[in-house]
Amino acid sequence: MPASAGLCDYDTVRRTIEFISTEYRHQPSLAAIAGALGSDEEALSAVFKRWSGLTPKAFLQAVTIDHARRLLGEGATLFDAAFEVGMSGPSRLHDLFVKHEALSPGAYKAKGEGIALSYGFHPTPFGLSLVIATERGLAGLAFAEPGVAGEAEALDDMRRRWPKASFRRDQDATAPLAARIFEPSNWRADRPLRVVMIGTDFEIRVWEALLDIPVGEASTYSTVAERIGAPKAARAVGAAVGRNPISFVVPCHRVVGKSGALTGYHWGITRKRAMLGWECGLLARD
Repeated sequence: MPASAGLCDYDTVRRTIEFISTEYRHQPSLAAIAGALGSDEEALSAVFKRWSGLTPKAFLQAVTIDHARRLLGEGATLFDAAFEVGMSGPSRLHDLFVKHEALSPGAYKAKGEGIALSYGFHPTPFGLSLVIATERGLAGLAFAEPGVAGEAEALDDMRRRWPKASFRRDQDATAPLAARIFEPSNWRADRPLRVVMIGTDFEIRVWEALLDIPVGEASTYSTVAERIGAPKAARAVGAAVGRNPISFVVPCHRVVGKSGALTGYHWGITRKRAMLGWECGLLARD
């Protein structure tokens, strides 16, 4: 699917999720959803099948708030949700294979001084992305609203994380990373995606723990805290998750509240719901 088509599909998905998020208690029909979006049922179904591999019903049930709460309350995974909504199940399990390293704490304390970062903006299944890279690998992945102002805001957000680093726009350097991240056929253990983490010791421990959460599953802040040996630090873990600069690849979107609620996300709760639903679609593909 062309990248531009992905952006158009995501706009439809985003508006659908926003509608469902306010109307989910009524479980609106496909006809009602399509009517609210000014679309028709056939066109809406085609978008969802193309974008996530799921029917609208399967996708929307996967991301409905109360559905997620109930599943986690019963100890189920998002993979279980796929079976519940009538999918036949996967013939293979997809995952994003990552080889990571952390820059020295001194590099973080120096606010990135001496680090050269390349950046570029690229279309993805979740809207426009900002990809940031070092010579060693991917260092940042953010999302931007369309337009010059949206791009500037996203870049400023990342600059504030490492204010003394040098930033240079280089689409050619970042385009291959964007293509690999969002194309599951490129998720291969023999060709891992190289990721560079720039943060405090505690943040890096949290981000490393996030990499252990498989596609199609979710964890809570308290579980992550236990996993890093700091069971009383759930609040600090939440702060570290929120500061994760490498969205999607370091999957902070798979962390939810203790009740199962899809709590806040730096790049928008709608995008978080979209990512979880998209991953359910991956699990259903042959």
